[in-house]
Amino acid sequence: MGQKKLIRFAELKTFPNVLQFPEGMAGNWSTFLKNNNPLVLELACGKGEYAVGLGKLYPDKNFIGIDLKGNRIWVGAKKALQQNLKNVAFLRTQIDQVGSYFAANEVEEIWITFPDPQLRRSKAKKRLTHPKFLRLYQQFLIPAGLIHLKTDSPDLYAFTKLVIELYNCTLHTDYNDTYKQAGIPEDLQIKTHYESLDIAGSNRIHYLCFSLPKQLPGKEKDEELKQLLKDEPVD
Repeated sequence: MGQKKLIRFAELKTFPNVLQFPEGMAGNWSTFLKNNNPLVLELACGKGEYAVGLGKLYPDKNFIGIDLKGNRIWVGAKKALQQNLKNVAFLRTQIDQVGSYFAANEVEEIWITFPDPQLRRSKAKKRLTHPKFLRLYQQFLIPAGLIHLKTDSPDLYAFTKLVIELYNCTLHTDYNDTYKQAGIPEDLQIKTHYESLDIAGSNRIHYLCFSLPKQLPGKEKDEELKQLLKDEPVD
């Protein structure tokens, strides 16, 4: 590990707005954040541009950026401290373990910003909008809590629209080309580092906002989804 990363990892341990693999947090975020404001998560937050950006826009809400990469979290956490954003914090852990850190109905919204689209069919279950993850989110989201996806991947966008339809989710907003929409809200104008790279080469940003049904369909629907994905690339 490089010297720069070693320094950052050491500093991260001293940041009051960062928790690394903590225990006993479920149901206790209001104590940690010292208020009872609504809780919003940014999953796979990277450098936390969205957590920080949303924290500025909505001081009456709390934002938690979640990622496994401590070197990236350091960037967002440092900015939040420098800007005195007391409503922004970061949690270092694996995304598939996030359910153990939040209690039922503790989270109001989820943002998924430019995640790895996991393009191979064999990797479909790793997509953060796969039903496997939606069931995980449902454990701690309030009823009708919003899930936001912002991506430059047309494949992940199309996949998520398919999941929304198949699993009886409620679609609130669908932008195939976000920045061509008139008067988009400020929260969609926040840009991440990866957005500026345009890795997918699509030259457009897709956005979906949806909420989950009271009960997500089970294995039978999962098999139907699997069959519909049969034309995707394989390893």
